[in-house]
Amino acid sequence: MRAIELNGFGGPEVLVWGKATDPSPGHGEVLIDVVAAGVNRADLLQRQGKYPPPAGASEVPGLECSGVIAELGAGVRDWRVGDRVCALLSGGGYAERVAVPATQLLPVPDDMDLGAAAGLPEVAATVWSNLVTTAGLHAGQTVLIHGGGGGIGTHAIQVAKQRGAHVAVTAGSAEKLERCRELGAEVLINYRDEDFVEVVRGHTNGRGANVILDNMGASYLSRNVAALAPHGHLVIIGMQGGVKGELNVGALLGKWGSVHATNVRNRPATGTGSKAEIIADVRAKLWPLVEDGSVVPVIHAEVDIAEAGRAHELLDSSQVVGKVVLRVREE
Repeated sequence: MRAIELNGFGGPEVLVWGKATDPSPGHGEVLIDVVAAGVNRADLLQRQGKYPPPAGASEVPGLECSGVIAELGAGVRDWRVGDRVCALLSGGGYAERVAVPATQLLPVPDDMDLGAAAGLPEVAATVWSNLVTTAGLHAGQTVLIHGGGGGIGTHAIQVAKQRGAHVAVTAGSAEKLERCRELGAEVLINYRDEDFVEVVRGHTNGRGANVILDNMGASYLSRNVAALAPHGHLVIIGMQGGVKGELNVGALLGKWGSVHATNVRNRPATGTGSKAEIIADVRAKLWPLVEDGSVVPVIHAEVDIAEAGRAHELLDSSQVVGKVVLRVREE
């Protein structure tokens, strides 16, 4: 099969549309003919040599894809050849075919384009497992979402609104903030010229946000704690602002606050806190909202797989609102 190869580590130019060994489904797995693959910041880090795949995972980038089931492995009972699916992966999505545990599949609604569906599994798993499972976001609470215009952010806004929460977001342009407003955000903060701590406090009578979903890491750590409400949850899912920061434990203790740092890719396939557990929860509780159109994929651009480097450049720019996906083949 054809797949994206890494010709060393470095810039987008190291992504080459080459060849790879055809996968075959093991016990409990299915083989997918890939139609499209989502592009995530983890892919950019892998390309740079900063985020290697977990042991046993494919060296081909790509943490999510959509397509059609081509073959069933032994023991698979709940899926059929020809089913339209999207999948959460540990790697391998930038390819014509990928094998994935059946427990990491989600059905694609009949009226949804498979290209758009490729941008859902990673954000759905990340947002649901962090906002809901970890932080327990519920109606009436205030959530602050950093990077509101990104793939995670645009999905998180919709999920939070469906949970009945009040949504504040940060973004770096008026255009991104307007799109966040259209998706349901109520408090719009341009981080370039506003202090999100002051704005969030001002909109919550000084209490702060009950939940903060943070993609920045170190550079926002102290300010996030300052913006946190009593008994609040700060959930760190990214390191765009660095990996080492100073935590004022006294400030955190004074708020009875919690700091969580999580990712999805390195979770086990099965068991407590696993990918299978997350996907089962997503399918049962979030997927009905996807199927009825209450939560929609937000796709900024679709790029041909042979131009994966251009897709990485686009995601690394400040222009993207939502997800970038790679088209592998037509439906």
